Amino acid sequence: MKEYTFEDYRNIVEKHLMDFIPDVDHKSITLYESMKYSLSAGGKRIRPVLLLATCDFCGGSIEEALPYACALEYIHNYSLIHDDLPCMDNDDLRRGRPTNHKVYGEAMATLAGDGLQAAAFETMNHDMLLYFDDPAALKKRIRASYEISKGAGCRGMVAGQVADMEAEDKNCSQEMIDYIHLTKTAALIVAAVRAGAQLGNCDPEMLAQLTIYAENLGLAFQICDDILDVIGEEEKMGKKAGMDSINKKATYPALYGLEKSKEHLEELTDTAIEALARYYDNAEVLTKLAKDLEVRGK
Repeated sequence: MKEYTFEDYRNIVEKHLMDFIPDVDHKSITLYESMKYSLSAGGKRIRPVLLLATCDFCGGSIEEALPYACALEYIHNYSLIHDDLPCMDNDDLRRGRPTNHKVYGEAMATLAGDGLQAAAFETMNHDMLLYFDDPAALKKRIRASYEISKGAGCRGMVAGQVADMEAEDKNCSQEMIDYIHLTKTAALIVAAVRAGAQLGNCDPEMLAQLTIYAENLGLAFQICDDILDVIGEEEKMGKKAGMDSINKKATYPALYGLEKSKEHLEELTDTAIEALARYYDNAEVLTKLAKDLEVRGK
């Protein structure tokens, strides 16, 4: 049985990412080009990789999980397109390229984000329709779709974006910053892990440990991103540094400073790794991802 690395999973995602984008009428070709522009910009693909790696870890099929992994990346990219708009974070660069609205205009960028979000749910629903005669397989897919829907919506990523915007230029408590991070960023990471587990053969105890892992990883991911916005190099990040300060965002470095932020990052990654300690030999990709975050944030 092949043991996959992070790059193996990432390559699978890259190979199939455009497979599930619905056919677009030639009259709407600009919409398709705008959607493809953001999808093809690269990135770490952490969320779909997490879904595939967790599904594999739980004994599921990578091939069968692909529609859900790609759907999750469509949702993530739609959120980035909207997040970059002038009415939100007003960013000019994303992954080393001009942001979508800088190339296609604000209206088309908004519609491209809408298109990617709709494509995500069309992709998952189309896959579920193939399993109407297999109740057990269909149940797994409904549960996975539910996890992704919940993580992306008004109890997850969208709620976090609202809280993030409303917290700008305000004195925020750690509780509020944790809420923003848990919803805006961690919610989709938790969704990726839990959806992958649902598509695999995960028992309740393992699901509970994977959830602890994902919540801590998601918080660590955002804190690492906040730290890199202060100390990172623009060329490596593919976006402008210092934007959190310019936009007066509520971040850990703004509240506690860099050193305490780094300490908390280490605590979170340690907790994430500890959650999978009993499965360590079979969870190498998941634990390595947490370790790499800690290194990036130093």
